Amino acid sequence: MPTPEQLIHRFYREIWDHADEDVAREILSPHLRFRGSLGPEKTGAEGFIEYLRAIHTAFGNFESIIETLLVSGQSAAAKMRFGGIQQAEIFGVPATHTRIEWSAAAFFETDGTQITSLWLIGDVDHVKTQLGREAKAAFD
Repeated sequence: MPTPEQLIHRFYREIWDHADEDVAREILSPHLRFRGSLGPEKTGAEGFIEYLRAIHTAFGNFESIIETLLVSGQSAAAKMRFGGIQQAEIFGVPATHTRIEWSAAAFFETDGTQITSLWLIGDVDHVKTQLGREAKAAFD
């Protein structure tokens, strides 16, 4: 039985970084609840794979770096850094072919064999700023 830490490392190295859909179907629950910063809520491995494809279409050479990973029982939280080359339109900005990087926090639930829930909060304003779109503060 894999530990939550093992599942999360596989999730980022094999699924996020290499877009391995077979591994996604293996370690993501068919009942997965996924909420990402750059899109709507998705359900199941197939729903997540739709999101994964969109991210990999927008960003080539995608890379994820786990800066901190805290595990408690079957739950975990990670401080992340993401990056990639913007190669397709995102947020209404055509491909710039420049490297975009951003930070995020991810919160996982597992059931002992698969990831059952993932909530990802990324710094979308920083992404938009790098794309040349003015990010407005919430409380100006």
